[in-house]
Amino acid sequence: MNKIRDDLPPVQFGNRRSPPHILTLILLAGMSACVMNMFLPSLPKMADHFGTDYSVMQLSVAVYLAVSGVLQIFVGPLSDKFGRRPVILLGLVIFLIATVGCIFAPTIEVFLFFRMLQAAIATAMVLSRAAVRDMYSQDVAASMIGYVTMGMAVVPMISPALGGILDEWFGWEAVFWALFVAGALTLVLAWFDMGETAIRSGKTLTQQFGEYPELLRSPRFWGYAMAAGFSSGAFFAYLGGAPFVGKEVFGMSPSTLGFFFGAPAVGYFLGNFITARFSVRFGINAMVFWGCIANAVGSTISLLIFMAGYGSPFSFFGMMTLVGLGNGLCIPNATAGMLSVRPHLAGTASGLGGALMIGGGAGLSALAGALLTPQSGAFPLLWIMLITAILGFLSIAMVVRRERALMLAGKPAE
Repeated sequence: MNKIRDDLPPVQFGNRRSPPHILTLILLAGMSACVMNMFLPSLPKMADHFGTDYSVMQLSVAVYLAVSGVLQIFVGPLSDKFGRRPVILLGLVIFLIATVGCIFAPTIEVFLFFRMLQAAIATAMVLSRAAVRDMYSQDVAASMIGYVTMGMAVVPMISPALGGILDEWFGWEAVFWALFVAGALTLVLAWFDMGETAIRSGKTLTQQFGEYPELLRSPRFWGYAMAAGFSSGAFFAYLGGAPFVGKEVFGMSPSTLGFFFGAPAVGYFLGNFITARFSVRFGINAMVFWGCIANAVGSTISLLIFMAGYGSPFSFFGMMTLVGLGNGLCIPNATAGMLSVRPHLAGTASGLGGALMIGGGAGLSALAGALLTPQSGAFPLLWIMLITAILGFLSIAMVVRRERALMLAGKPAE
């Protein structure tokens, strides 16, 4: 599989002295997705429980994403210095403590505090991707990340529906107890199987952070990072606004909303399957390019249907499968591109790229929640999704144009 490091032993499931099994990486990445969206069908009911407005309750999405983004700036250098394994394990322990805090929070302020701490689970997503890049070359890494995120896509297909059912049967607290159990099982799996893949840096943390400018000076890093950030922006806006649209515009119950809410994951699964099968053949730039186009097409069709007065749950959530498809094509390939700009800074690049993507997503999620009103309907959300999709397309177009210009000039890509 074109290993870039000959010193790595063969993968042995359950042996923490060998590289992690693909199943472990899938579950580590999947936990992050599960924590992000499993409780979303409960947001309206949680707003009633804490006696607050939906826009305030929706901050549980925005603050989670914001802290995830900031955290990823530090996770990369820390893992490059101390290794992927200890940082992942610490992140899982903090997540478990924070989840208990969410369950017993007496006020919305306390809940939001512990919800921010839950963002520690982002270490699992960031470093599972970095571990893949530790092991494989660029195009093969894109393919392997595609397999990881393809498996991960199953989680958001079922977790909102499961969360909606748990909410209706046992209350919203049951959703967080389910997250606690899943996190505990993931911690056990990581302890026994998450072998180290990084060569630990002998540099100080100050020196590690001092290497950020090396990435920031790379136009190629920025192109891939912005393509991934804008492409995923449509999805993050959806996370912030879809619960409101489902309840206020379409009058859905939590369980029904949970069923429809997983629609993007169907497309995301397919996009990651295509990535896993064809990235090596066609290259990452082509995959990102077509992913951004699919993203824009889905947003455009949905907006046009609403403008024509025919908007429905089937059109709104159905077109999100195209947005999910675009993300499944774009994000794994753009991530592999980011991590390959400077392979010796794979952890740092994963953290910084993730911070840009998640931080932007936090802003878009909060913006969607703030702009949506019963009078506006779904239109603010649809416009945000379309604009971010177009910006993602422009970002990868600039990468492709620059690489062609450098190739004609006989210069290496930067």
